[in-house]
Amino acid sequence: MRHYLVTFSRLLNIAVLSLACGSSWATPADWPIAPSRLTLPTPYGTLSIKASDYIYESRLMLDNVELQPKIEGLLNIPYAFAMPKALAALVSINSGNSICPIVYRWITVRKGGYKMSAEFGSCSSQIKVSVKGHKFTLATPNSQKPDKIDIYVYDGKTIRQGRQ
Repeated sequence: MRHYLVTFSRLLNIAVLSLACGSSWATPADWPIAPSRLTLPTPYGTLSIKASDYIYESRLMLDNVELQPKIEGLLNIPYAFAMPKALAALVSINSGNSICPIVYRWITVRKGGYKMSAEFGSCSSQIKVSVKGHKFTLATPNSQKPDKIDIYVYDGKTIRQGRQ
């Protein structure tokens, strides 16, 4: 009986060790947790999220005036970058849609107004954001092929999508 307990204990240790090691091999590349911001003071006005009693009806505001077209949902301003005469902010928008819960928009705020990009993204909250010159890049897992990475580059006018 003692021999069976020792053998069982060894097998259990091997199984636990295998699961621990195997799970780290099966996970995708580490994705940082995106910062969270509800208010972003800028030299050109304050970008903020007006909360709602219903979680998916929060709205994006600039100096307490709702942006147009309307940006509504569970909102977050995870990243912002200063530019020579403007500030670019990334806004994540969760509409509550279970098929594609998260999309993104770049909002560029400057003296006299703002400009917003079209919605983009691969429906994931896992993102890596970088800037090089006047181009902003967002990388995120592809929704159909999780081993592939979708790359979205915004130049202040248009968004181009590529894949790694």
